[in-house]
Amino acid sequence: MVCWDPRIEEMPQEELERMQYKLLKSLVYRLYSFSPFYHDRMKEQKVHPDDIRELSDVTKLPFMFKRDLRDGYPDKIFTASQEELVRYHVSSGTTGKPTVVGYTQNDIDLWTTSLARALTSCGLGRGDVIQVSYGYGLFTGGLGLHYGAERIGATVLPTSVGNTERQIELMQDLGSTAIACTPSYLLHMGEVAEKMGISIKKETKLRTGILGAEPWTEGMRNRIQDWLGIKAYDIFGTSELSGPMFTECAEQKGIHIWSDIALTEIIDPRTEEPVAPGEKGELTVTILRKEALPMIRYRIGDITSMDDSPCPCGRTHPRIQRITGRVDDMLIIRGINVFPSQVEYALMGIPEVGQHFQIVVERKGALDDMLVRVELNRESFSDKITDIMAIRQKIEHRLRNSLNVMAEVELVETGSLPRFEGKSKKVIDKRSL
Repeated sequence: MVCWDPRIEEMPQEELERMQYKLLKSLVYRLYSFSPFYHDRMKEQKVHPDDIRELSDVTKLPFMFKRDLRDGYPDKIFTASQEELVRYHVSSGTTGKPTVVGYTQNDIDLWTTSLARALTSCGLGRGDVIQVSYGYGLFTGGLGLHYGAERIGATVLPTSVGNTERQIELMQDLGSTAIACTPSYLLHMGEVAEKMGISIKKETKLRTGILGAEPWTEGMRNRIQDWLGIKAYDIFGTSELSGPMFTECAEQKGIHIWSDIALTEIIDPRTEEPVAPGEKGELTVTILRKEALPMIRYRIGDITSMDDSPCPCGRTHPRIQRITGRVDDMLIIRGINVFPSQVEYALMGIPEVGQHFQIVVERKGALDDMLVRVELNRESFSDKITDIMAIRQKIEHRLRNSLNVMAEVELVETGSLPRFEGKSKKVIDKRSL
């Protein structure tokens, strides 16, 4: 095992927890003393820094929500002056006001160090050519991975998003060994490469994918790995926390969250109480060492579970499991909770199904109807009605057993559904239109 910082990454759990407590205590005192937002929020919660006597006392502190960032737009919650900032990033604002995140130089260095550890844990380092196909600019993905890749001594190919044919040519010509992008864009890239007569598996040096920014399933990982001949690693982060910060290690058994950077909790989103290890709930994160925009108990909205058992890689930091959806992207169909990741999981187990699907929900009379449009792979699409009917029945049966709700299935040819160069849009909910 190669570590970027063995002293921290292999630190005994007891020492990590002592470090976390000291960092948490210092953070709470600083914000209570110098942040009007957090001072008022702690007063409302009737909690004082002196009440934080052990690490578990983090549950006494108030939650922070995305709406707090929007209400504080653009920089009312910042705890650093404009003169101390070296960068801004801004969210898209597709669900309301955008959120602005500021960074001091120490914040940038912390973010870069986190990614240096993460990329090293995936087996990357000096000698690799990392093609960064996340968006550059206001989105955090491109620049975050760029700085992290440079820190470990890799060569960066900053392709950003789009111009896919050119990206594939550069991948071949410059010998990219790794790519960082969304899973859906890598699938799109693979399809475009095949249309160009190029096999990514056989005619490039690509061996590693750092994939995230959207939920994806283990079944999708297996398809990507088999089809493109790479190892695909999950990456996690949000712009509010800094950006993409944490990845799986080479074991691919969960995303390591560095304990000296972040304190994580998994809570029941309804009761707001912690859930037991291994149980799914909403991810809540406290960033322990951030200067410009500190976060205490930030409710991200992602659904996951915590694994605090020892990782075979030897790193002692806890792991979160694959993000299975978001609290706010859950669909309620006739009283049943449905996540797009459940649909993907069911579909990826069917050999005839291609790489892409789309969920369309609409209300017919008093009832909700769900249509799942599914691309078949080229080998399975047939002109015989009986063949198509048999495949559709198989898919409908699998979805019904997985979701506990009826879904109509429409089969379409490969390439029929829209492709997206950034995050994929798998759900069209016409009930809200």
